[in-house]
Amino acid sequence: MFESLSEKLEGIFKKLKGRGLLKEEDIAEAMKEIRMALLEADVNFKVVKDFTEKVKQRSVGKGVLESITPGQQVVKIVHDELCALMGGGFHKINLSPNPPTILMLVGLHGSGKTTTAAKLANNFKKDGRRPMLVALDTERPAAIDQLKSLGLQIDVPVYATKPGDDPVRIFPEALQKSNLEGRDVLILDTAGRLHIDEQLMKELENLKREAKPKEILLVADAMTGQDAVNIARSFNDRLDIDGVILTKMDGDARGGAALSIIAVTGKPIKLIGIGEKLEFLEIFHPERMASRILGMGDVVSLVEKAQEAVEMEEALILEEKLRKDSFTFEDLKNQIKQIKKMGPLENILGMIPGLGKQIKGINLDDRAFGKVEAIINSMTLQERKNYVILNGSRKKRIADGSGSTVADVNRLLKQYMEMKKMLKKFKSGKFRMPQFKF
Repeated sequence: MFESLSEKLEGIFKKLKGRGLLKEEDIAEAMKEIRMALLEADVNFKVVKDFTEKVKQRSVGKGVLESITPGQQVVKIVHDELCALMGGGFHKINLSPNPPTILMLVGLHGSGKTTTAAKLANNFKKDGRRPMLVALDTERPAAIDQLKSLGLQIDVPVYATKPGDDPVRIFPEALQKSNLEGRDVLILDTAGRLHIDEQLMKELENLKREAKPKEILLVADAMTGQDAVNIARSFNDRLDIDGVILTKMDGDARGGAALSIIAVTGKPIKLIGIGEKLEFLEIFHPERMASRILGMGDVVSLVEKAQEAVEMEEALILEEKLRKDSFTFEDLKNQIKQIKKMGPLENILGMIPGLGKQIKGINLDDRAFGKVEAIINSMTLQERKNYVILNGSRKKRIADGSGSTVADVNRLLKQYMEMKKMLKKFKSGKFRMPQFKF
């Protein structure tokens, strides 16, 4: 999402770092360029003005201009101010001391509320809690069916009545049901509405009065840019929201909403949606996002994702196989599954410092994983364990069974053999990691 902004900031900082000595004029010129880059990224004008003024004031200090690496110091100041702009630290969802915790999701049509409600329930379930989803978008039968379907996928109950029922009347019934089943988190999926629709906004105010939610969370589509900020401001004025969940952060929009919402509403971004799968909802960390915007990567998030995706027992088994040079196609398939759990491939690689620029323009299609899995699944267990027996007729059968070609099978076989060679060198200590220059 921040690819264009990152690229422009990188160019600005490269010029600053290239000068051994900085003058106030250099800082002023850099701030002018940063201002333009942020405005082009769809960041709110007032937010941009305040941000660049703060950075400029800190950058023209004697300690910065006369330091050994003034350019690096300015980058550090921009990083710190970006963190502050996005809320400083991360903000978790507050839970009620007396269950159930009632969370009310609000937002426009198409912002991703229903899917986000299921993602949120899935996250709570992983944490050992017992969530329940409540379908309050009663004007759209399809929305009720969608929530029921998502609930089945994550094995979380959904309370729903017939289409057309009054959401305010439904809530007490849902609360009673959740108490009977011992549910400790109740997630209310309300109907999408325009923030200028007086009648529907009044309905939300009535629901808030009835449900007394612990938190009201605005689900906003990051792809809407400046509109997301205006929407957040309007919903906050009417409902006094507690935080924002930004969806579609894996899209190709300019990202200005993430840098503007907190400054405009005073309410934090608590969670971000980074993909369509129900696992792809994560806590928003301003300092990590600032590092990624400035091309510094996000190793902490990468390690956390790896720890979530990879079981320790499986990792030890894999280590043993690598030591014994017995890495098979079955092992490769298992590793692909672990990588897919971590999120979109482009997001994962973007967390590695300096790699974002290297992979720019490269087609990182996650569907390629599906093709590899299909080919491996078409192999017999014997073929997966011993690739040497893969002759022409076997390859033809595998290609037909996986909907691919013999050329695809040969390509995978070649890549697998190269991987085996690399692992052998790694084991013998002769392998050397390539030296990237950034």
